[in-house]
Amino acid sequence: MGGSRLAQGSLAFGGEPDASITLELAGAEVRLWPNWIDPREADGLLHALHKSIDFEQHRLRLFGREVDAPRLSCWIGDPRAYYRYSGATFAPHPWPPLLAQLRERVEAACDARFNSVLANLYRDGRDAMGWHSDDEDELGAAPVIASVSLGGTRRFRMRPRHGSAPARTLELTHGSLLCMSGETQTNYMHAVPRTRRPVTPRLNLTFRWVEPGKRDFQPALGIAGDGRR
Repeated sequence: MGGSRLAQGSLAFGGEPDASITLELAGAEVRLWPNWIDPREADGLLHALHKSIDFEQHRLRLFGREVDAPRLSCWIGDPRAYYRYSGATFAPHPWPPLLAQLRERVEAACDARFNSVLANLYRDGRDAMGWHSDDEDELGAAPVIASVSLGGTRRFRMRPRHGSAPARTLELTHGSLLCMSGETQTNYMHAVPRTRRPVTPRLNLTFRWVEPGKRDFQPALGIAGDGRR
């Protein structure tokens, strides 16, 4: 993509997105667009979303005690897109206009519909995400998870949920798009590990479809259990 700029509250995509790379992973469908958004446009999007998203630090319950999550987060979505995992339920914040526009573009790239997004802000290399799969009941049997990365490059690791095959490592760069679909969440886990190398803040947006009314939700504050990216 080239030459488009972010201006006056709009998100304009110019040209065609960078070609995608299909990962060779048995039992998974994973595609990566390393340069999906033009760098200048990605800079503007990062700045605008950092200001418009109401990030907070969730609480995790680990080994019987509560600790601060090692990142800042915000759950955003359509009015009925409640999300529950690890014993906590999240009521969606409304879509910022720029993020709603970005959703449409991600839907076109991944050939899927999304009604929600988890925004995570990794402030430095100490912020991280542990091993997990996005396999909650609300996401369905074969969810499409689309991940847009803005800011500092971080390692994204994937490993099989069963067996001893080694983990794969991807570098998710500024403006990249990663799309996981099919049986990926059934067969694989993923993580964003800590790093000691200097790294600028990273804003990650993971779009997904949550089945409205899947459960009788009672929204609660906070979070219990391990986190999600």
